[in-house]
Amino acid sequence: MLWVYLYLPLKIRKMGLSDYNLSGEQKRNIAHFASIVRLALADDIITEGEEKLLKRLAKRFHILEEKYKEILENPNDFSLDTPLSYDERIEHLYDLATMVFADDEVSKEEAGVLRKICVGLGFPVDNAEKVTDEAIHLILNDNDLEDFSKAIKRVNRI
Repeated sequence: MLWVYLYLPLKIRKMGLSDYNLSGEQKRNIAHFASIVRLALADDIITEGEEKLLKRLAKRFHILEEKYKEILENPNDFSLDTPLSYDERIEHLYDLATMVFADDEVSKEEAGVLRKICVGLGFPVDNAEKVTDEAIHLILNDNDLEDFSKAIKRVNRI
């Protein structure tokens, strides 16, 4: 495999030539998946439930095994890609909140990381805590994406 080195601030990132051939949607899926992995690792371990969800999401996002392992090893090497549409941002928040509860508990660290990612997704800083708390509450009560989306839109009116 041909390797290309990109010089990023304070680090060198090794990328396979195939990374240059990714479509915009694939790059967004990888960035979103990396955000989910960061949440899973917020408490420094990936539980069995989290791993099952990660594998299911990797399949849904068409992430190959090699890329899956690379993201698990270094999720911070992948930038947060903010979706343009409000509905897409809510869907990403739904996926992220689902990961927070994948091990049947929500740690303080996971909630904190979710709050930061919430801001990164474009939710207002002054409302991020409220949106995060509502997202966790909705997942704990087993709401589907449609109900989740309606509730988040009530909490975060645009």
